[in-house]
Amino acid sequence: MAAIPDRAYNAACGHLASQLGISLAAARRKVDIKATQEGITGAAAKLELANQLLSTAKASGIDSHALLTAQLGTVGNDEYFMIED
Repeated sequence: MAAIPDRAYNAACGHLASQLGISLAAARRKVDIKATQEGITGAAAKLELANQLLSTAKASGIDSHALLTAQLGTVGNDEYFMIED
């Protein structure tokens, strides 16, 4: 059975998930994949990687929430979009 991640790691992944507009599980998976690619195994190093990914996401200037809202608004205005079957 997998070990329970520490609170700081969960919090960092939660902040990353909020910034990217994804689920906590998807953010943790993103950090784990990046850690595997870079050969990082320690919990402290993964926490630092999560914080780096968060800093990168904030620095990119992309507002994920506004992008999602715009995409959902576009779908709702599509004449072929079915609300009910």
